[in-house]
Amino acid sequence: MQNVEVTPRVWDRILNVRSARACHCCGSWSPAERAALDLYGPMARRDLGPVTIGQIGQSLDGRIATVTGDARDVSGAGGLAHLHRMRALVDGVVIGVRTALHDAPRLTVRLCSGCNPARIVVDPQGRLPDDAGLLTADDDARRIVIQAVDRPRPERVEVIRLPVRADGRFDPHDILSALHEAGLSSILIEGGGITIASFLEAGLLTRLQVAVAPLLIGGGPQGLTTQSPVARLSDAIRPETRVFGLDTDVLFDCALSPAASEAAQPIHGGPKLVTRRAAPD
Repeated sequence: MQNVEVTPRVWDRILNVRSARACHCCGSWSPAERAALDLYGPMARRDLGPVTIGQIGQSLDGRIATVTGDARDVSGAGGLAHLHRMRALVDGVVIGVRTALHDAPRLTVRLCSGCNPARIVVDPQGRLPDDAGLLTADDDARRIVIQAVDRPRPERVEVIRLPVRADGRFDPHDILSALHEAGLSSILIEGGGITIASFLEAGLLTRLQVAVAPLLIGGGPQGLTTQSPVARLSDAIRPETRVFGLDTDVLFDCALSPAASEAAQPIHGGPKLVTRRAAPD
């Protein structure tokens, strides 16, 4: 496991990688700074085409909230700071309407420097009220609602109309295509677990990040549950995985496509990064 330290000069470098003014592989860094570049550099790159990243924080026993729905402190300070850094590195952040209504997230960058991403809510039936904080925040970030119904929205809110499937949900392929057409190339699927699982099951995630916090909840919703779970472990997804220490949390960074593996390699040569692929005994 690599322990991550995001010093000001490391974060400046990462933001320069995002704006195509630097690489993530060169320079003299401490081991913990190098780990930070190894973690965030691949997500900051814009030279390898569109990326879609799923990110979820959970407890040791795989829960994302209590039985009463309390999810505020699942991630520790390190996991929360990581989430804000991820927001700063992408063009847009996607959440489902249930998460928007229950957790009232702001989806802004507050724990690091960087620009707020576009805030995107998947809301088939138009349930999100117009006075929701993520729609009314006083900043220049785009705010987008993806809905199936003909429901007007305030002037600053962009509406993407898509058809729903027989189950009342959107096809994740349609969502991603619409966001790309809207000019958003790098997308973070932040929550909730159902929304992330739908993109995972559709094979649309470039990489998946699971941040595990050291607490046991004992009950409540699970992190990821797909609609079609595998019956045999031999059919399970076994991604290439890197493990990082985030002070309070442990992050599993999983490459789900060749593009994710390529992004983690040095741009200017040098030794290849070694990833671990889970395998049966």
